[in-house]
This record gives sequence, C-alpha cells and structure tokens, in this order.
Amino acid sequence: MSALLHKLARAAGVAIDWVDADGRAQTVTDEVLRSVLGGLELPAEDDEQVLDSLEKLRRILGSGNLPPLLTVDRGQWLDLSHYFSPNALCEVELENGGRLALHLSDHGWLPALDEIGYHTLRFAGEQCVLAVAPQRCFNMSDATGSRHPRAWGIGVQLYSLRRAGDGGIGDTQALEVLARSAAAHGADALGISPVHAMFSADSNRYSPYSPSSRLFNNVLYSAPGSILGERAVRQAMESAGLEAEMQRLEQLELIDWPAAAAAKQRLLWALYEDFRTGGNPLAEDFASFRRHAGEALENHCRFEALHAFHIREGDIWDWRHWPQEYRNPHSAAVIDFAREHAEEISYHAFCQWLIDRGLDRTQTAARSAGMHIGLISDLAVGADGGGSQAWSRQAQLLPQLTVGAPPDILNRSGQSWGISAFSPWGLKAHGFSAFIEMLRANLAHAGGMRIDHVMGLHRLWVMPAGASSDQGAYLHYPEEDLLRLLALESVRHHAIVLGEDLGTVPEGLRERLAARGILGMRVLLFEQDHAQRFFAPQEWPETSIATTSTHDLPPIPAWWKGGDIEWRARIEGLAEEKLDEQRRAREREREGLRAALARACDLPADVTAQSPALGDAAAAFIGLTPAPLALLPMEDVLGLEEQPNLPGTIDEHPNWRRRWEGDCADLLDAPLPRQRLLVLDKARHQTEQN
Repeated sequence: MSALLHKLARAAGVAIDWVDADGRAQTVTDEVLRSVLGGLELPAEDDEQVLDSLEKLRRILGSGNLPPLLTVDRGQWLDLSHYFSPNALCEVELENGGRLALHLSDHGWLPALDEIGYHTLRFAGEQCVLAVAPQRCFNMSDATGSRHPRAWGIGVQLYSLRRAGDGGIGDTQALEVLARSAAAHGADALGISPVHAMFSADSNRYSPYSPSSRLFNNVLYSAPGSILGERAVRQAMESAGLEAEMQRLEQLELIDWPAAAAAKQRLLWALYEDFRTGGNPLAEDFASFRRHAGEALENHCRFEALHAFHIREGDIWDWRHWPQEYRNPHSAAVIDFAREHAEEISYHAFCQWLIDRGLDRTQTAARSAGMHIGLISDLAVGADGGGSQAWSRQAQLLPQLTVGAPPDILNRSGQSWGISAFSPWGLKAHGFSAFIEMLRANLAHAGGMRIDHVMGLHRLWVMPAGASSDQGAYLHYPEEDLLRLLALESVRHHAIVLGEDLGTVPEGLRERLAARGILGMRVLLFEQDHAQRFFAPQEWPETSIATTSTHDLPPIPAWWKGGDIEWRARIEGLAEEKLDEQRRAREREREGLRAALARACDLPADVTAQSPALGDAAAAFIGLTPAPLALLPMEDVLGLEEQPNLPGTIDEHPNWRRRWEGDCADLLDAPLPRQRLLVLDKARHQTEQN
C-alpha cells in the first residue's frame, strides 16, 4: 500500500521525507501519513479509500479548468498551455478599466504585463483573476527614502502598557501616546504584539498567537474614549457601576484577563446602549464601517453571538460540536439566529468599529509624529480551529489539524500550537480569497507586518488535533503564489514585511524571501557559532532586522544571569545534574557575548546583569549592524528581567499577563530608557554614515 499512499501524500503536498534541525534525514511513517491525510479529509486507511481521495483531490484542484486566480510577476510571461491552445486570443481587463487583446505564443504563453494589480483574464467564456505582482515587497528604502536605511524601533506588548482609565489592559490610546513619545526619541517603528480577535465569550483564552480570527481585532484593546469622547465613557462607567472595579484592575501587577474582560465588556455594552438610541454624530461612520466590512464582519459577529449562546445554553465551546445546522455560516438556521439576535450582532460590530478606528488613529499619530513606518502588525501563523475564522472560511482552512513544529533549536521537544492553518488546495480552489483578505486586514492600519513563523509560506508542520508533535508531517504550500500576493498587497499598502525565520528553515528559503524584499530576523542571543563565538555586528546580514530578544525569550539581563533556566528548573523539576549542565552552557555563552560586546561596544569586564552598561551595549550592538531596521524590545529598553512568554507553559508562568510600571506618556523619559534609546540612535547614525 505504501506506493499508493505515498502518491496521495505527494499529491496533497505532504512531505514523506524531511531533514531535521540537526541535519538528519527523517521519514514519516505510513501510520502518521494516514493520520495526517485523514485530518486533511483525505481518508487513506486502505487502497480503496486512497483511490477515492486521489479522485477527490483531482476534482478539487481541477482537471484543465481555469482556476479562479493565477499569479505572475510583472514583466514575466505566464504559461497558460495547460488551459488554452497555442496562439489563442485572450482578453485582459485591467483593474483600472483598460482592456488588452493578447495572443498567446506558439507555446501557449501569455505575454508579459507591466501593470500590477488584480486584472481579469477572459477566454472563450471562461475567466479568472490574474494577479500581476511586483518583483518585491515595499521595503525600507521605499519607506525611508534612503538607499542604505538604518532605522530603529521598539517592540511592544500592547497589553502591557498603562494609562489612567485603561481598566487593567493596555489599549490603543496608550499606544497612540507611546507612538508620539517614541517618535520624539527618534524611533521609526513600533512593532506590536498581535491584535487579532479573541473569543468574547471565553476570556480565559488570551494568548495573542491563538486567536479566534486574524481578520478582525481584539476589542479589549479598544479605547472608546478616544472615539466617543471621555464624557461618554465616564457616564457609561457610572451607569454600569464600574469605577471601583476598573481602578482595582489598573493597580494589578499582572493582568487578570477574565475580570478585566468582564469589566470592559460591561463598559462597551453600556456605551452601545447609549449609542444605538440615535443622534450620535458618528452613527454614519459606524454604518459605513459595517457596509465596507461586509460579509466577513457579519460572519464574525454572528459567530461571537452564536458562540456565547452555545456556551450559555449547552456549555459547548467549539463550533465543531454545535448542532449541525449551526456549523454552516450560510445555513437557514444561522440566518434565523442572526435575525433574532440582531442587536447582539450589532453590538459586536460596534466593538470592532471602535478598535478599528483606534488603530487607525494610532497609525496616523505615529506617521504624523515623524515615523517612517509607524506600527508593525504581527500576523499569527494560524487561528484556533474552533474559532471565527475557521468557522467562516471552512473551505480554505484545516480545522481538523493543528500546527506546530518538530524538535528544533528553539524547542528540543517539538511544539503543538493548537491552531489551524490554511488548506493549500482550498486556497487555490477559492482564488486565495481567505489569504488576501487576511493580508489586507493586517495591513489596514500599519506601515509594516511581521509574519510569525514565515516558513509557513513554504511548509507547515501539521498533526491531528490532540496528537503529539512527533506524529506530524510537513504540508507544503504554493509558495510562489503566496509570495506574489504578499508583494502585491505590501506595495499597495506601502508596508514593509518582516518574516520570523527562526527554527528549522528549509534550504534556500531565506534567499527566496530576501529576493522578494521580505526581511528576516536576527536575534542577538542566537547569533553565535558552535564554539559560542558571537558574530560581530558587521557580520550580520543586510537582509534581516536586528533585535536583542523576542517575546519567547528572556530579556538580556535575565538571559545573562540565567533567569529563564531557573524558571524552567522550577516548572519542570530538573535534576541537579541537568540544571548544572545548562548553567555551565549558559556561562560559556555569556563569556562569548561578553567578548563580542566588549569588542564592539567597550563593555566593561566586570559588568553584571543589573548594570545599565549591559543593556546599553546590547542596544548599541544591534544598532551597529547593517540591518535596515533594529527593533529593541521594550523589556530591554526598560532593563526588565522577565519575559512575556515562556513557550511550553500555560499557567505555570504568567504568559501574556505582565504589565510595565509607569504611565505610557512617561515610560521612555526615565533616565535608563532615555539613555538606552540615545545609545541605539547614535549607533544607527554611525552605521548610516559609514
């Protein structure tokens, strides 16, 4: 059976052979292949099922029929010989309304087009969208006007910001204030944590990388006072009796997500009740927002209402377990439900309007303050299979599989992230519409976008829900199509693209991403060889951003003293021998980094984790690299010793809950962060002049 099974796997894009992080060849077992293919809804338990699944895949992908969308690079000919006869006459209707009559070549190739955009290709009663893409994404030179840009910015966990009246969670108003402050210090960018929509009825799920939908935003980050006015907010708080609770939440060291979410939802409901009575001058803007967002917004709001309903009535938390009539967003039952719960659905749209307008205000403020880029959004690699996006885009997502990673340099045990991903053939069969709408949603109010686990544009490690990471396989994606669409949307939105390329990176992918103008990521803590020699700044590439750490790693002071090792020792109960081994390994790494910082930045020999000189040297170091953008995480700007997230933990470590001391307006003006940003700014100017 293996030969037939392998044929199906290859047709479905499932890799049978792969190379692990240590360079060792691996082969996926037949048992795992059958399990993964089953999750792809391609049963493969016996030959008959395999043959049926091959036929199903053939029907999905088409047999000579023109697909809904084709991609091509600007200035490149397109092979259409699979669909049309040589020398056939085609019509291309350009996006701007112009029309071209073109003859295919003797070999069936469409002549090159110079106009980028989404055009319409027509032939003999058939038509499809022809996406003509620029050769590369909008880049740092485009953004700054400099041939050799040396910009810098700050990485921000949005929820960690504080301001009076935020109710215990950082919001867009705090981010707007921080953007102006950062711009005044010379920053060109703020890289923010994901703002994807979560589950309004389930505030216990708050990891920003496991959202309900990547098409809409987390309403808990909204700052209604900046849109509706502070007076309206004060009145709503009084009517809902929220003053004492909001003040209590604001004083907490760690975010209490369930309590803060409950208070914010009560506030938003009170605001909506007042807003819907009529007479608000912003009513037309809200109506315009709903019309423009269309079916996608309506589906998301219906999901929110349905999700809350099924939790209340039947304790059902996952749409895949709802009664059958509610699993299809277009069913008569869903339409009837929407009619009966119109006000609740309108409320969720109102909340999305508030956060959308808040993000728009923030990006406008950042650019107006002098930032060349402004906000850099963060696109999670997937969404919860039980969430809004998976429910509303079932034909283009894979809710029965979860995404993760095999053992790699970041996590030797492998990872299962509990999120779903796109279906490669589902995307093709539907003209990549779910991918395009997702890009547009995340570029709407940003000057850049970071793609988490950018290797997902090429392949993703997938496994059946509930399986361990060693029960997975790589699923390949139409990389060239995705990269072209990404470049097209990047240029149309004038936004740079960063790709988080840490972990097991397929050979040649970094080069292909760089050719498309997608910046990789280089992290100071990883830029070393096997002998713990850290690479000098000038050895870093120009095709990646430079940063000291990430949200999954400790800040420099914590790393220096091994705080992350101690955390894991407490959580995992490491044996003393294993703990000593890790401490010795960190000591060797520390000496390597000490030497590199001393050579490049004159770090004193007697520096300690608590010494400001250590953080200053690390900031200067990334500033001295040829990277077109250096991003310093706020934890390292402030000299903190705790990381936002400890991968592999849930409740054992306060992931995604830490708040920074100090009001957002003054955060960067304290002596230590002011000095650190000055050091970074000077280093950037030094490399620019060189």
